[in-house]
Amino acid sequence: MNEGMKIGHIFPVITTPHQAGKTAVNRHSQSSEFQEMLNAKVLKFSHHAEVRMQQRGIKLQPESLTKIINAVEEAASKGAQDSLIVFRDIAMIVNVPSRTVVTAMDGGQMKSNVFTQIDSAIILS
Repeated sequence: MNEGMKIGHIFPVITTPHQAGKTAVNRHSQSSEFQEMLNAKVLKFSHHAEVRMQQRGIKLQPESLTKIINAVEEAASKGAQDSLIVFRDIAMIVNVPSRTVVTAMDGGQMKSNVFTQIDSAIILS
């Protein structure tokens, strides 16, 4: 969107008089679709994950988040629902459709741990 794109170019707004009654609905629908696009590029953290990360001293740098978001996007493109993402010494369970980190653990908690209710795993370097 840095190329100067305008929302109207992505989602044309209907402005013809005979469709005036539909315009409000279409604008709401368009803003919902736009919000969904924005949400798809964002990684959210559940309250549980935030607490675990704070307790375990896990901090993610912006470049780390970018790699993780890209991994979630790739998992989504392959139809994954719940993924284990291992990045350096951090493991996260991510609900892919909602782009939400459900829980996170550091290297100490990963050892001899069983991960259940996942359908995919992504190992990042």
